[in-house]
Amino acid sequence: MIFLLGWLLIKITPRPPVSDVAYARITLSKANKSRAGTYSRRLFTEARAAYDSAMSNWSRENKRFIYLRNYSKVEKFARLSAKKSEEATGSSISNSSTLKVKLKEKIDSLNETEISIDNLFGRYPLPIEIRSRISKGKMLLSEAEVAYNIGQYLQADRKLTESEYLLTNVFESSKEDLKNYFRSFPTWKKWYQAAISDSKRNNSYSVIVDKFSKKCYIYLGGIKKYEFDAELGRNWVGNKRRMGDKATPEGLYRVATKYQGKETPYHKALGIDYPNNDDLEKFKADIARGIIPSYSRIGGGIEIHGGGGRGVDWTEGCIALTDKEIDIVFNIIKVGTPVTIVGSLKNIDEVLTN
Repeated sequence: MIFLLGWLLIKITPRPPVSDVAYARITLSKANKSRAGTYSRRLFTEARAAYDSAMSNWSRENKRFIYLRNYSKVEKFARLSAKKSEEATGSSISNSSTLKVKLKEKIDSLNETEISIDNLFGRYPLPIEIRSRISKGKMLLSEAEVAYNIGQYLQADRKLTESEYLLTNVFESSKEDLKNYFRSFPTWKKWYQAAISDSKRNNSYSVIVDKFSKKCYIYLGGIKKYEFDAELGRNWVGNKRRMGDKATPEGLYRVATKYQGKETPYHKALGIDYPNNDDLEKFKADIARGIIPSYSRIGGGIEIHGGGGRGVDWTEGCIALTDKEIDIVFNIIKVGTPVTIVGSLKNIDEVLTN
C-alpha cells in the first residue's frame, strides 16, 4: 500500500521539460557559433528571449509547492527558442554566404580600380591631397581583405565601403581631369602626323616625345628606329607656361645645341629651341589674361639629356634618357633636327581602354 502510494505521488509530480530546455540550449549555442547575432539578429534575439523566458518560468515554478507546479510555459518557450535558433542558424549561414560573395565581388572590383589608378595615374602629377586619399583607400582595401579572409565580414564591409568611396571618387574625378587634358589630342595628332610625313619625305631623322606614355621615339624616313623610356618634368601635364613650373613643353621644336663633357652635368644633352615664337605668344597671352603673374619669366634651357633611368619624373622640364641612350641619340641627331613633343599619341578612349 505504501509502495503504491509512493508510486502515485511520483506519478502525479510535475516534471520539468529537461530535454526540451537542453535542446533549446544546444540550438541557441549553435546559432551563436554561426554568428546569428550578426547575420540574423532578429531571429537570434527572439530565440534568446524565448530561452530566457523558459528559464524564468522554470525558476518561478520551482518556487511553488511541488504538486502545484506547471511547466507547460517552460516547454512552450523552450521549443519556441529551439525553433527560432534553428531558423537563425540557417538564415545566418545563408546571409553570411551571400555577404561573403558580395564582399568578394567588391574586393575584386576595387582591386581592378586600384590597378587602373596605378596604370593611369602612377606617374601622373596628381595633387598631394589626392595622393593621400588614394593611399588611404588602398590601405582600407588591404585591411578589408584581411578581415574578409578571417571571416570578419561586417568589418570587411565597413572598410570596403570607405575604400570604395575614396578610390572610386578619386578615379572618376581624375579621369575627368585627364579627359580635359586630352582635348588637345587633335592638335597632338596633327603634329605627330606632320613629323612622320616630313621624316619620310626628306628621309631624315625626327624626334617624337609622347609625354603620357613616357616615350622618346627616333624616326628615320618615316620609320621608327629607336624607342626609349623618358623621364619628364615633375609637373609634366599640360604645356609649359613659365619658368619654374617644372612642366615639359608641348610643341614643334628643333635641336638648337649639343652639349657633352663638362658642358653639361648630364653626360650629354641636346638643347631645343624653347621658347619659340608660339611659346612667346602663349606666354604673353597668359599674362594678359591673368593666368600667370605679370612678373613671370618664360624660362628656357629645355633639353633632351642623360642621367635618366630613375623610373620617376624628376627634371625641371627636360626629357631625360639613360646615358647609354643619350649616347645613341647624340651620335645620330644633328642640330636642326625636328623635335615634336605631344601629350599623347593615343586618344583618350585608347588610354582608358588599355
